[in-house]
Amino acid sequence: MKSVASAPGKIILFGEHFVVYGIKAVLCSIDKRITSTSQFVDERVIRIRSSLGESEMSIDSLDNLEKVQQRFMKPFFYIAQKAIKENSTKYGIEIVLESEIPPGVGLGSSSAACVAVTASVNGLFCKLSKDEVVKIAIQAERSIFEQNSGADSSVSTFGGLVSYDLKNGFENILSKNDLSFIISNSAQAHNTQDVVRQVRKFKEENEDLFSKLCREETSIVNNAIESLKENNLNKLGSLMLKNHDLLKQIGISTEKIDLLVQEAKKTSYGAKITGAGGGGCVISLVDNSNSKDTLDNLRKISDCFVTKIDYNGLRYS
Repeated sequence: MKSVASAPGKIILFGEHFVVYGIKAVLCSIDKRITSTSQFVDERVIRIRSSLGESEMSIDSLDNLEKVQQRFMKPFFYIAQKAIKENSTKYGIEIVLESEIPPGVGLGSSSAACVAVTASVNGLFCKLSKDEVVKIAIQAERSIFEQNSGADSSVSTFGGLVSYDLKNGFENILSKNDLSFIISNSAQAHNTQDVVRQVRKFKEENEDLFSKLCREETSIVNNAIESLKENNLNKLGSLMLKNHDLLKQIGISTEKIDLLVQEAKKTSYGAKITGAGGGGCVISLVDNSNSKDTLDNLRKISDCFVTKIDYNGLRYS
């Protein structure tokens, strides 16, 4: 018996970093997925296979997840351990991951993997609801990042456009816009936790300026939500460029990212960093009228692909 589930990656349209300080962020899932296939095996082991490597642990060793050598796989062992304990199975489990999402570039690949693995592993016993899946996926992610907000896992599970802030949590943005984005990979490695610390240091050293930027970001996000509801691409693109300027001011852009934004600006509606910055990806808002020109232009300097909003979220196969 095989249990198969897939979950989409995500992009942050507005509000990254500022969300840590109470400002609202806007996220959406994208039509690039991670698929998890789980099946029972006779050996008493948990075996995980992916393009990034393979790892295996005896079920009897699962109480000490600190022994997991490939840290990014720790959440998957957590998910399998929880399912095995709750269902008292005598079998082991093999998990195979296949991804359409580049890893480590701010597109939510780790969260999508946690969502897909949670659904497929538990599907061997009993198919879980999306609400049940997202709770376990967030717990699994917190086995690595204790302060994880759960934003990425939530948008991956439910799909579509959402806003999120620390006080009010998640709120769906009621829109069925068929928005298209070109995602350009800067090919610059970054460490999210290091960039977050860097922004915190900037805030502590520039309190008045940071407060001003937070007010500007609040205005941008509120206008962006209205633009999304109105499907006003010109306004939305302009707000993306304004948001990028704020992210530059807090020091998370790079020369390569700024170059990508400047090139995208020539033909797209607007562009900005998505995610932590310090590397990672740039998103450019396009439609049928300018997608080809923007793609041709950006491909001269980076690897790119076109993506749309995914409104399905978690999917069982």
